Amino acid sequence: MIENGQYRLRKSELEGFQSVPEAIAKEVGKKVLRWYVSEVTKDEIVFEATTWSGPLGDDVIPVQPHYHPGKSAVLNLVPTGIGCSIGGFAGDAAPITNLLASTADYLITHPNSVNGSNFIGLNSANIVYTDGCSLDFFAQGLVNLHVPYMNKVGLIIEKADRRTLDIVFNVVNACRAIHGANITEVFITEESIGGRCIENKSGAFVGTLDKPHVLLDACAKLINNGVNAIALTSSIQDLPLNAYVKHFEGNYPNPVGGVEAVISYLTTTHFRVPSAHAPILNLDQLAVTNSIVDARGAGEHASASGLACVLIGLQKAPQISPRANFREADVLHWNNVLAVVTPASCLGGIPVIYALRHGIPVIAVEENSTILEVNKMKCDLPEVIEVRNYAEAAGVILALKKGLDLESIARPLQRLKY
Repeated sequence: MIENGQYRLRKSELEGFQSVPEAIAKEVGKKVLRWYVSEVTKDEIVFEATTWSGPLGDDVIPVQPHYHPGKSAVLNLVPTGIGCSIGGFAGDAAPITNLLASTADYLITHPNSVNGSNFIGLNSANIVYTDGCSLDFFAQGLVNLHVPYMNKVGLIIEKADRRTLDIVFNVVNACRAIHGANITEVFITEESIGGRCIENKSGAFVGTLDKPHVLLDACAKLINNGVNAIALTSSIQDLPLNAYVKHFEGNYPNPVGGVEAVISYLTTTHFRVPSAHAPILNLDQLAVTNSIVDARGAGEHASASGLACVLIGLQKAPQISPRANFREADVLHWNNVLAVVTPASCLGGIPVIYALRHGIPVIAVEENSTILEVNKMKCDLPEVIEVRNYAEAAGVILALKKGLDLESIARPLQRLKY
């Protein structure tokens, strides 16, 4: 069973903001798929968590550091379901992702940053398309990211009518013909998976599944047939249509993103393979919106299905638990990360907290607003570097890469004297 809940921690019982992960594990006492801090008050830290009561994969044993001197990576976070003004729609964080990719050897980001249904913003070859669960494991130092030459992608399609299946298989064949995607294993479920939208108390969207066993059984069949990346496409129920209209007007978080994250977190946690979800059809849901939508969501509005971007992205998604005969192009460890870039109002996720623990600079972008207010001041994190926009973030990364003290390029410059 999948459950979503909101919990509260007393600040007086914590040893600073960086001790939140251990406190969450103690407070929830269940198998947590994903969590994030949703609010910080004078006395409390509020977090929202998705838990799972079924079996998961074996415990992850921390990997040994696999650091290659001179190889730099930047982690760009654009969390889903919290209304990011840049990246909270349909691939609209792609320009800033590609900008940041020019500052380092690798730019690690999650699908939410670049996915736009028929469109995907992987314009730079050094972007590492990494699902959120793998990112969390990576940030905790539990896994390396093994960059492949090519993955064998399996696809799970939720039970659907013939018209829908025709659209989906045309998308699959287009990705094979145009992008060279290795998609040979397709499994159509005999039952619906039952993905449902849920709006948390903070206003962030998460989700649940009526029949998670249908999903997991299908994944197991694909894994047994040799795939090492899983694309999933299904319908999302309980979609609040009024909220969806407001989303495409540019005024509301994406209601679908949260349940998509739950689906991929469950899949990756259980099978240790990269995974990503896409809506099986966009047309029926988008019929309620205006004919010309906010430009940030236009990619979804212009596409019949959300699937293409996922199939393309998973081609070279990194592995966290490579299987036999895996051909590795490169490997990244958390020590290779030069900086973490994130919206300034959502500093309460796993990658940010663990970056701060390990002394990795966190760059908080003020212009990428969200519905949350978990910021530098409320979390008492003086070490966080605040910038106005992603152009400034790129400049800071270049300064860090060159080994320049950030104070030395700002004015006034404090004078040292005896």
